[in-house]
Amino acid sequence: MNRRRAVRDTYDRIAAHFASTREYAWPEVEAFLADRDVERAVGLDLGCGNCRHAQLLAESTGIERTVGLDVSRGLLETGRERAREREFDVALVQGDAATLPLADDSVDVAVYVATLHHLPTRATRLASLDELARVLAPDGRALVSVWSTAHDRFDETEGFDTTVEWTLPGGETVDRFYHIYDTAEFERDLAASDLELLEWELSSGNCYATVAGAEPGEA
Repeated sequence: MNRRRAVRDTYDRIAAHFASTREYAWPEVEAFLADRDVERAVGLDLGCGNCRHAQLLAESTGIERTVGLDVSRGLLETGRERAREREFDVALVQGDAATLPLADDSVDVAVYVATLHHLPTRATRLASLDELARVLAPDGRALVSVWSTAHDRFDETEGFDTTVEWTLPGGETVDRFYHIYDTAEFERDLAASDLELLEWELSSGNCYATVAGAEPGEA
């Protein structure tokens, strides 16, 4: 638990500066949402940060309600400010990605971008994937992304734990925990979870997977 609290405290500490560098949505998320055909849907941005992807969800055709969930209260405040400035509606929730405070089958469309790799143990990461499967509706879909060893900044070919420095204005550095996935490991963890892997790809050094929740009776 202490390691997970450390991740939260790190992002509380760097929240304002981190959010200022995260202005634009990722094109992979834009493409995923463009493929969704839903009506009166609930969207979830899991690990929402400053809500740049929650904004996409909120403005997508057919999505009636958007929830942004993050463990960092500081990042949620930056998301609240963005929503106020850009005039989109999002319900912000502080919560742990491995124990989601959401009902079963309550989410139709979810994006879980660049967050899973911050969870400090495989058991916690698998629990988080299972939670995503639990909250997805039977026809729901989610996009999951992680950093991978395919990124040109890494020399390793197998998954590993590391820290990546964040430099604050003034030069102070803050270490952020990452688990860097290799592609086979990412597939294995998805297969070991309650999610159904529909397709995946590598893009810009990241692994992206489109997943569905468990069928009734399979969880």
